Amino acid sequence: MAYRPAALMGLGSYLPPWVISNEDLAAELDTTDEWITTRTGIRARHRVSPGTSTGDLAVEAGHRALKSAGLDAEPGAVDAVVLATTTPDHPCPATAPDVAARLGLGPIGAYDISAVCSGFLYALATASAQITAGQAERILVIGAETYSTIINPADRTTSVIFGDGAGAVVLAAAADPAQPGVLLGVDLGSDGLHRDLISIPAGGSRQRSTPGEPDPDDRYFTMQGKKVFAAAVARMAESSTSVLDSIGWTTDQVDHLVGHQANARILKALARQLGIPDERAVVHLDRVGNTSAASIPLALAHAAAEGTLTPGSRVLLTAFGGGLTWGSVALTWPDVTPA
Repeated sequence: MAYRPAALMGLGSYLPPWVISNEDLAAELDTTDEWITTRTGIRARHRVSPGTSTGDLAVEAGHRALKSAGLDAEPGAVDAVVLATTTPDHPCPATAPDVAARLGLGPIGAYDISAVCSGFLYALATASAQITAGQAERILVIGAETYSTIINPADRTTSVIFGDGAGAVVLAAAADPAQPGVLLGVDLGSDGLHRDLISIPAGGSRQRSTPGEPDPDDRYFTMQGKKVFAAAVARMAESSTSVLDSIGWTTDQVDHLVGHQANARILKALARQLGIPDERAVVHLDRVGNTSAASIPLALAHAAAEGTLTPGSRVLLTAFGGGLTWGSVALTWPDVTPA
């Protein structure tokens, strides 16, 4: 295959039907709607019912992305599936092969990527590289999470923040580098020295190879909120500036900033640091909470469906997550209808 850039050509999303409001949480925890909204900007989040997995959500979102791209879920539709998730169906095997099989896509390459809230952008970068290297024509990229399965329901610092959901895109080889939807620039970074800021202490080989039983609370997701806030704003701003510089855009030329939907105050601080007006920052977390690797594709689908993202708009995506990891992607928005 000849070298060609990768372009977004399909977009789908799926949210489980069970909605948990702030009032619902206030009835169970020592909190209030005002406390949650003031500190996070979140008013509701979706959660899976018992027995529903990350793979189930990924299949739904993937099917919709294929439909949006005008593709049938059948062998030959795409050449690979890349699934970004922190909450795989099993520690082993990966969830992506099962998702590909359930979608009827045939014996194609399929693999998971684990970069927590930056996962979707890491998956985009990986899939784009496969396409530009001539290894694939089309790839289904999915971000899916069921954080309700890893948070401590009694911990108000995390249980009020996270939600479940999935979003997906289809990337395809583009003949014209100037075609709308082409991923124009990618920037990725990490800092493992601060891996403890966001973690699940138990469940991995380090804990399992250590004598004794882990503390029951170590099975749950933990986050050092204040340190994460500062690091998230700084790293996303640096990454955003780097990717914009690489393609010759200024922040004044960015029509829409789609940041990882972690916290409304983080999004505002990021926009302020980049010099991007608040009204250009897409906010979707008020309805769905922090959905980790699913947050950016869910926000894109929401903004596109509402008409906020229009063909030709210059869009900057940026995320920060555990690892620590971060990344940014820039593209001109294509003429795509989300499903």
